[in-house]
Amino acid sequence: MSVTPLNRNQIAWRAAQDLENGQYVNLGLGMPVLSANYAPGEREIMFQSENGIVGVGPVATPEQEDPDFVDAGSQFITLNQGASLADSTHAFAMIRGGHIDVTLLGGFEVSPNGDLANWDALVPNKGPLVGGAMDLASGAKSVRVVMAHVNRDGTPRLVEKCSYPETGFGCVDRVYTSLAVIDITPDGFLAVEILDGLSREDLQAQTGAPLAFAPDCGVLTTPDL
Repeated sequence: MSVTPLNRNQIAWRAAQDLENGQYVNLGLGMPVLSANYAPGEREIMFQSENGIVGVGPVATPEQEDPDFVDAGSQFITLNQGASLADSTHAFAMIRGGHIDVTLLGGFEVSPNGDLANWDALVPNKGPLVGGAMDLASGAKSVRVVMAHVNRDGTPRLVEKCSYPETGFGCVDRVYTSLAVIDITPDGFLAVEILDGLSREDLQAQTGAPLAFAPDCGVLTTPDL
């Protein structure tokens, strides 16, 4: 049975649902920033951007865009009530000092032991682009990755060993993909939710390393976004 993979907004929504009241959460570039749009309203979550914002709100609509309020990837954002601004030195002091509870990062590849590759040493016309991901991979208390389950050519992003340069080793706790929610355990990949209509065999076929299934593995459902 064919299924429609989750889109970027749906993956970001699912990741946001696991964030807890009172947490300080760093949002990486790209898809992770969208999670600020979907934070559960009854929870107070302080989203942090490495360029010096604590209290990042939803992505700005065109009429809200203000050149003074952008994230580390120069995307226009809004500020929540109680937000504070600082320079990047203070932002990285939060990260390196272990004050970030969760970081949501994009990823190219994740291995069964939690290695993460999310930067490319050979970006055309730009050179290496690492950003603050290495600091976040080692400094955040929990590292969670949001990404498509496979590349455009169908090759897996959950792999036995990363082929891209590693950002961090053994750092990832959980991965939210377009097909499943997968925990990193001492025994490797463990699916805890799988997209409705997708068989376990089909999920394994699109995963580049052995995949176990939790006894209470649930159905991955999201709103239409």
